[in-house]
Amino acid sequence: MIGLEAPWVIDGPINAQALRAYVATELIKALKPGDIVILDNLGSHKGQAVRDIVRAAGARLFFLPPYSPDLNPIEKLFAKLKHCIRPCRQTITTPSPTPQVSPNECNNYMESAGYKST
Repeated sequence: MIGLEAPWVIDGPINAQALRAYVATELIKALKPGDIVILDNLGSHKGQAVRDIVRAAGARLFFLPPYSPDLNPIEKLFAKLKHCIRPCRQTITTPSPTPQVSPNECNNYMESAGYKST
């Protein structure tokens, strides 16, 4: 784990079209054969195009069990990002919170969700 890879910020929810665009333009640049992509069971995450892009990169795709936020390390990152962004609500622009996430912190999120680096 080298830290936060392929960050992407949009103004609005991630729907199937947005996720497909993210995977095809950003995540694909960071994927290597043997990587594992973990998604929760949101309906927009289950599109065939996303599966095809991930598999074509030689990565594996896993879905978390339903209703398992404790296994989803991204929830901890989202909490940190929201904490960084909230003070900027009233401003026109917000600073990028992604540089504030260290590789060690990413490892901690993964380990607290039960995942171990190999």
